[in-house]
Amino acid sequence: MNATVFLQGLGLCASLIMAIGAQNAHVLRMGLARQHVQPTIAICIVLDGLLIALGVAGMGKLIEDTPVLLALTRWGGAAFLIWYGLRAWRSALASNSMSHGGAPQLDRRTAIITVLSLSLLNPHVYLDTVLLVGSIGGQQAPELRPTFVLGAWTASILWFISLGFGARLLAPLFARPLAWRILDGLIGAVMLLIAGILLAN
Repeated sequence: MNATVFLQGLGLCASLIMAIGAQNAHVLRMGLARQHVQPTIAICIVLDGLLIALGVAGMGKLIEDTPVLLALTRWGGAAFLIWYGLRAWRSALASNSMSHGGAPQLDRRTAIITVLSLSLLNPHVYLDTVLLVGSIGGQQAPELRPTFVLGAWTASILWFISLGFGARLLAPLFARPLAWRILDGLIGAVMLLIAGILLAN
């Protein structure tokens, strides 16, 4: 295995994945609430690995060359982010929705649908994994591409495990409903900002 190529994939993916976005915000929220953390992390990791591999294999180039796919991704993703952002704001303002230290409870099915939606309907996920990571990984020699994918996927695995399970270290801070309101307010603002940037482009 080529260590240099592995570290290139690791470093690139790590620099992109740590940005605050819909997917990370949801993983953090589930980790803080200690709700369905394992399936949430597992879904993020599996989808990231799949999308990175597809990007390196050439899917990123296909999307770039297909304006209809780009438009559908942009408008559909913006609509979802607006809905998610407004829902976060509603949760921040609705004191009667708070329970168990301020974390609204989600059943397993809802939690899984939410993380799938945030992962597959969010254009930033495709921008990072398929287009950016994929295009750079696709420039590697064919025999080195699996190593690049493994490096990028390793960054994803380490990040989501750390974010999901490490969030509980912040539990004392989020023992009060006010902290959850502030978090929901910030998440809502970030989601609406991302949606606005998408629609402005």
